[in-house]
Order: sequence, then structure tokens, then C-alpha cells
Amino acid sequence: MSNKKKISLDDIFNDDDFGLLDSKAKVSNIKSEDDRLIDSFEEINTFFDKNGREPNASSMSEYGLLAKLKNFRQDEQKKKTVKPFDRHNLLGEVDMEKSSVDDILNDDDFGLLDTDKDLSIFKYKHIPKEDERAEADFVAQRKPIKEKEFKPYEEMFQKVHQEIKEGKRKILPFKNIEKNLHVGNFYLIDGVMLYLESADLEQAQRALNSGNRIRIDGRTRTIFENGTYSNMTYRSLGKQIQNSGKLITNTYESIQDEFFVSESLVKEEDIQTGWIYVLKSKSTDPKISAIKNLYKIGFSSTPIEERIKNAKNEATYLFADVIKVASYDCYNRNADKLEQLLHRFFASACLNIDLFTEQGRRLMPREWFVVPFEIIEEAIQLILSEKILNYRYDSESGIILEK
Repeated sequence: MSNKKKISLDDIFNDDDFGLLDSKAKVSNIKSEDDRLIDSFEEINTFFDKNGREPNASSMSEYGLLAKLKNFRQDEQKKKTVKPFDRHNLLGEVDMEKSSVDDILNDDDFGLLDTDKDLSIFKYKHIPKEDERAEADFVAQRKPIKEKEFKPYEEMFQKVHQEIKEGKRKILPFKNIEKNLHVGNFYLIDGVMLYLESADLEQAQRALNSGNRIRIDGRTRTIFENGTYSNMTYRSLGKQIQNSGKLITNTYESIQDEFFVSESLVKEEDIQTGWIYVLKSKSTDPKISAIKNLYKIGFSSTPIEERIKNAKNEATYLFADVIKVASYDCYNRNADKLEQLLHRFFASACLNIDLFTEQGRRLMPREWFVVPFEIIEEAIQLILSEKILNYRYDSESGIILEK
């Protein structure tokens, strides 16, 4: 019998005199897209650290940083990526979704955690990836519409396609659910056009670790151009459009119909839906009282005097009494879109200061603008004359300029 010792794998690895088995893990120097965004934003942070202010257009080096900052502020997805690194609050308030475990558990749009209704999630049969599962759920909830009932919708979809070809409508990115998803509007998901016919919406306050948050949701009735309809929730529909869709703008004619009419043109059948108002603050806080031409532009479905009587106790009014400078009666539907359009038009002049409650909670008011009152009136007239899309507001000069 041979007494020769058997060689093991350990013997082989330990007997590597020439280092043939030595290896080092390769470290990738390739940066991800998020890493590049963070590095780019850090350049702006570093400038602020050194100079105590935002970059401006005074020099070419600063102009490059200013352009980057404007790009971040205009892109909701980029803002969410770099907001955790925004130590100077250059981006203002950013809606950071699912920032905690509570957010995730409370944001169960597909009912995956609702085990009282269906325990089939515990049957592990051919489980698809999460994205595929959500998409399948979205498609499965579509039901066919009878051909006769779909006929009016079919004609409507054909008209919208024609208006897109003629340039009366545009296809734009869909970024914010509550700002962009409205009843009566058209959208695209994976190239399929849809029409949000109705939505049974309600507001609910959610207590999260990051603070209280008002959330709008409810069942919708959504018609698709392929002859189906869905009753998905408002937020689930919005997320699908965000992931793989676009919004379709309204025509100029429909925009005018959705805004208010002159009091002299009010007909008996017109319904008053609220008021657009312009307010001035009576705050004694030096940070606020020192700002010239500071106005709040808002929409109210109740009389202005009733709405502002408790202003000194509400954050939206800067915890101070206010003076009504002007108000405009709104008639018929979607009058709140006028408020949204004015906010977008004057976005570059939005008040950008931090306020703190007695409990130390930071507030960032978003409906206050540093704009001369006569300019606000001019913008409203441009809306009524359908010319607003041809103009922009220049916050540095304080005037409205033609594009």
C-alpha cells in the first residue's frame, strides 16, 4: 500500500511560490448617472460655501454654475436625486417620496399589503419581477367598452391626434401627478392615448416621520383609445404616466374655456366656482416686511374675507394678517387652473425664505411672489387674450417680455 500523502486544494493554494493565484478585485472608476449629478451639484454647494450666495451671470465661470442650478430646479427627478445633499436649500421644497418605512407601508397603491382580501400573494408560482407585476396589474384592470358606447370617444381621440399634427396640442413630459393629472385632459402611456374622464377624489392628511402630508387620491374612470377603460386609483394612474408616458397639452380654445369670464359676460347658466385673489402681508417680521412688491396669489372656493379671517394662525399666510389687494370672480369649471398658470408664469419670482414655527418646524411658502401688482394684472389680461404662451416674466428687470 502506498504511503504517499494526498494533496488537498488548501495545499495547492498555499504552495503558490510564484504568486500565480494572487489577484486583486478590479475597482471600477465608472461613475453612475446619479454620482455625476451629485458631483455637479456639489460644485454649486462649494461656490455657495465660499461666497455665501448663489452663482449669477456676472462672469462666465459663474454663468456655468447658474445654468446648472436652473437645470436642477426645472427637473423634478434630478431635484429628488440631489436634495439630500442640498445643504443650502437651493432647491426649496422637494416632494421626496418613500423616504421612510412608514411611507412605503402607507403607499400601497396596488393593495399588495391588503391580505384580508386576497392571500394569493403567498403562492409562489412563476413570480414575475416587481415592475412586470405592476404593469400586469395595470393592464388587467382595463375592461372593454361596447363598440356603440366607444364611438363618441373614438371620434374624440381622432380629433386630438389631428390637433397634435396641426400643432394645436403638444406632447410634453409628465413630472408631477397633482400638478399635471386633471380630469378632462389627455395623456399617453406606452404610445397609447388615454382620456381621464372622471375622478372621485378626496384629500387625506397622512402623518409620516418626515411630517404631516396632504395626499389626494381616489378612483378614476379612464378611457383608452384601444377601446378599453380602467378604474385605477388617481395616484396609480399618475405613476404609470410618470414611468412610461407623456401629457398632451390642451388647445388654446379649451384653455380659454376653462378660465374665468368677465363679469359683464356672465350668463344666467354660468356657475361661480370661486375667486382668484391677490393679498399683501401685514407681517412685522423684518425678513418679510422689508420685501417690496410681495404678494400672495391664490384661489379660494369660499369668500375671501371668510378665508383669510384666521390668517395669523396659518402658515400659508406667513402667520400674519393680510390685506386683500384684489379679487377676481371665477365662473364655470377648472378655475383653479388660472392660479396654477399664474404660479408657473411667476415661478422665477417665488419667495424663497425659510420660516420657523414656534415648535421649530421649517416652512417654505410657495404661493408668495415678489412681483409688482400691475405686472400681475398684466399677466391676467394676457391669459384672457390667449397671448400668455407668447410671453415670459423676467424677474431681474421686473417686466413681462415677449419670447
